[in-house]
Amino acid sequence: MHPLEVYARKRMEDAKLPGAFIGIAKDGQLQYAEGLGYRDREKQEKITPDTVFGIGSITKSFTCVAIMQLQEAGKLSVHDPVVTYLPEFRTKDVERTKRITIAHLMSHTSGLPSLPTLYYAMRRSMEIDPAVQDNQSSVDLTAHEPIDTYEQLMAFIADLDVELLGEPGTEFSYSNDGYSLLGAIIERVSGQSYESYLKENVLEPAGMKHTVFLIEELGDYEDITTLYTNKKAEEGKEVIAAPLWWDAPSMRAAGFLKSTGRDMLAYAEIFRTGGMVGDVRILSEESVRQMIGNYAGLEPSRHYGYGFMVTPNFRGGTLIEHGGAIKGVAAQLCIIPEQGIACVVLTNLDGSPSAELLAAAINTAQSLPVEEPIALYPDYSVSADLLNEFIGEYRSGEGEKVQVSLNDEGLELQFQGMTLPLRAVKEDSFVFKLGTGQERYIRFIRSNTGEVSRVAFHFRQLIKEKEEA
Repeated sequence: MHPLEVYARKRMEDAKLPGAFIGIAKDGQLQYAEGLGYRDREKQEKITPDTVFGIGSITKSFTCVAIMQLQEAGKLSVHDPVVTYLPEFRTKDVERTKRITIAHLMSHTSGLPSLPTLYYAMRRSMEIDPAVQDNQSSVDLTAHEPIDTYEQLMAFIADLDVELLGEPGTEFSYSNDGYSLLGAIIERVSGQSYESYLKENVLEPAGMKHTVFLIEELGDYEDITTLYTNKKAEEGKEVIAAPLWWDAPSMRAAGFLKSTGRDMLAYAEIFRTGGMVGDVRILSEESVRQMIGNYAGLEPSRHYGYGFMVTPNFRGGTLIEHGGAIKGVAAQLCIIPEQGIACVVLTNLDGSPSAELLAAAINTAQSLPVEEPIALYPDYSVSADLLNEFIGEYRSGEGEKVQVSLNDEGLELQFQGMTLPLRAVKEDSFVFKLGTGQERYIRFIRSNTGEVSRVAFHFRQLIKEKEEA
């Protein structure tokens, strides 16, 4: 058995992951394509390179490809203010909002904080899904009407009493709302729906035959995964089938594409070749360069471009990557163009170790041991007095919550029922390890007065709860 398969099967067993596809291509040719487990656990149906999975937020890079095409056509500039195309877009921070550009939305630097919008956009799906009854959402779905249109979404944002995180371009915080607005801009500039624009200008030219927003578009095609989710049980967790696909018409540009391993490796060619899939040009080389530019620092060695995370000096190449997660979905895509490498991981369980499986695939593609660390972080010394400044509870508008506390060993992070030690790697920056996987980065952010006021966690900025007097 291949070392990658041995590693993957062990990680899948630990996570109770029903099925996964791992694909590696070199110079556009499929080198490794393994369906592990099942697309339908109950019927024991196998996974192929053409099995349809959800890809979640990897959709964001497709949205950016569409924006770059419209820029190439002279229909917009990424440096145009958003209000040029969406005059009804506003927040309580009126003047700053006018300075938010399309590029700020693409790089998550608009200053928009995490908002509960996505849940209201998915409300119609979530309300008819028995799996939601089992795992209650952390956001109260009944607190707002469903947000079905771009106009309703903009009205919702305008009514919120929230402050921008900073001047546009200065603060990175992952924003699904920002990408929804990009979908609205694509519609208004192109004169057609976001979904039809993407199909005609990206999916069909790239030969992505089984990539759709709605499963119904696939007709009688049967090679489609069942979705699975985690249900709380008396002993840990139970993985249950949850076959309903969630949809959010107003936020499809942020993360609702479905695709296959074969199609995703075809899509990866755009970024391996500088804009081409086979003999079809999807983007100019300059547009591809702009998409992987440095617009926001994420970690000491990694930044965010347009729809991708980028590590410029990665083992002699440039690592371009993004993940996606939603109910029944945990997916990863990466490209290292200088080495001709593309890897994809698609799974059918939310919360599955897709990032660890991708890391193992990258290592395999580079002829390294499967468990080689993707990023190495040095130790950093922090005085005991300083550690107290990080203690507290941090929350986002999307319902994420983390607790940071101090014990005899040092700082620890609590979230989703887990307690994880934090290791200092830089001023105000730490890493933690999930299970036996790769280390994850977390950074605390200080206010103008020097007090810790937020934490950058899971690419969002979570606000520190004020202590009661």
